[in-house]
Amino acid sequence: MAERRRVLVVGALGRMGERVRAALTDHAELRLAAALERAGHPGIDTPVEEGVVVGDDVKAALTGCDVVIDFSLPASTLANLRAAADAGVAYVTGTTGLSDDERAELESLAERVAVIHAANFSLAVGVLTWLVREAARRLGAGYDAELVEIHHAAKRDAPSGTALRLAEAIAEGRGERLSDRLVLERAGETGARPEGAIGVQTLRGGDNAGEHSVYFVGAGERIELVHRAHTRDHFARGAVHAAAWLVGRKPGLYELEDIL
Repeated sequence: MAERRRVLVVGALGRMGERVRAALTDHAELRLAAALERAGHPGIDTPVEEGVVVGDDVKAALTGCDVVIDFSLPASTLANLRAAADAGVAYVTGTTGLSDDERAELESLAERVAVIHAANFSLAVGVLTWLVREAARRLGAGYDAELVEIHHAAKRDAPSGTALRLAEAIAEGRGERLSDRLVLERAGETGARPEGAIGVQTLRGGDNAGEHSVYFVGAGERIELVHRAHTRDHFARGAVHAAAWLVGRKPGLYELEDIL
């Protein structure tokens, strides 16, 4: 039996980090080899598995690792990705809320090392993205596109990265640019709905792991495509699946749909 590939988990003591570590426990191809947290985190030096202690030195954590899994914040992700690119270690990240400049840097670093960046690592959401794109392509301009998403009260970015990716899929299906069609706010006397608009509305509350509803509204009928997440486990399993797929790939920026 081949030796399992070694994984560094960034944010190892966070909500997603815990689920990723759990998903690695019995994985046939991967194993936890290093755990990283921010400097000053109270969990530094905490053992999380036999032979694995939480640290805050990314270069040390990368030593001997084959791939990183990172669900953190943009600044942290880019700092760690720079170190991973220097070390030649593949990188899986589900970090959302990147600015245009941060996205550009991520793409630049992916020229040096294999990277998968996805707003949502649920395989079902990957299929939903495909369905949304196809629906937009086949239905055309005669159906208005709207999207509503809800996440837990602690989520930092709005709309979610998944919501924006789904909105982008609508634009792709129509052969348009999302920036030309996106509507994020409606209040007051807005006038008639702009032709071809792609509306995204954001809700926040409780501990909701994530729901996304896409509506194609026509004259006298509508289609609804919905994904509801009840736990974070499938996000973690998808990221681990992506990590196993990514190891050994040539440098480049990959998407979840490349795996599907």
